Order: sequence, then structure tokens, then C-alpha cells
Amino acid sequence: MSCGLAVAAVLLMSDPTVAAVPPTPPPNTLAQEPMYADIVSRSQALKAIVDQWIADGAAADEHLAHRPEFAEFRTAALELSERDLAGHLDLRARGTDGDLRCILRGLSEDLPRRVDDVAAATTANTRGDALAELSYLLNDNVEVVVAPPAPQTGEPPH
Repeated sequence: MSCGLAVAAVLLMSDPTVAAVPPTPPPNTLAQEPMYADIVSRSQALKAIVDQWIADGAAADEHLAHRPEFAEFRTAALELSERDLAGHLDLRARGTDGDLRCILRGLSEDLPRRVDDVAAATTANTRGDALAELSYLLNDNVEVVVAPPAPQTGEPPH
């Protein structure tokens, strides 16, 4: 069989609509941009600390909030909160009307509150609950940034 006949046979058996559609590039997630990659990295690092505290039973330590490592954690969490707010402001400046902009602002506001909840807890149970909530919030901080962008709906911004 000649090469021309082989190509003709392949073309006859292929779906012509597949060739007519250009390939879709992979979604450009914000997590690839340095500021947002930093948010993800910091969130993951802080979550690992909280998860280790949970695993080590730190909820039972009534002096947890007075430990030097907790003070360092608080400082790092406040820096992450500021970066979340910077992400919100960046997306607003870009004219982005998606949910991520609002979520980053909410994370920025909630993170210091959740750290304060851990510090203010007076029992092992409330400390444990506060640590769990903090872990969930830090996980959300990662997941919302790494999620692929949602399709634009064409709705006007709120």
C-alpha cells in the first residue's frame, strides 16, 4: 500500500470535526502566579503546623497560646491574612468579578479570628474545635486558589 493510500484510509476513518476544533490550552490558574503560589505555600505550611498540633494533642495544653511557637504561628497567619487581602485587591484591580475575589477577602478576615479562637479557648474541647476549624480554613485557602477558573457567566458584577 502506498503512503498516499494509507493517509487517505486514515482520513476516511477519522472524525473530521476533531481536526476542525483547535486544542484547548490548559486553564491558567492563579496558583501559577507568584503571589498566589506564595499564598498556597504559606497556607499549606500553616496547615501542617495545625495538623501536627492536633495529632500531638495540643488541644489539651491550656498554655498552647502562650508557647513561643504559637506566637510565631500567629505572626505567620497574620501575614497570610494580609496576602489574602492583597489577592482580593489584585483581582478587583483586574476587574475580576468571580467568587475567588470575595472568598480571599473572607479568608483574610476569618483567619485572624480563627487564630484568636484558639488563643481564647478555655477547655480542651473548645481548643480542639478551634484547631479543627483553623485547619479547615487553611485547607480552603489552598483549594480556592488552586481550583481551575470557573467559566464566566456573563452576569454583571455585584
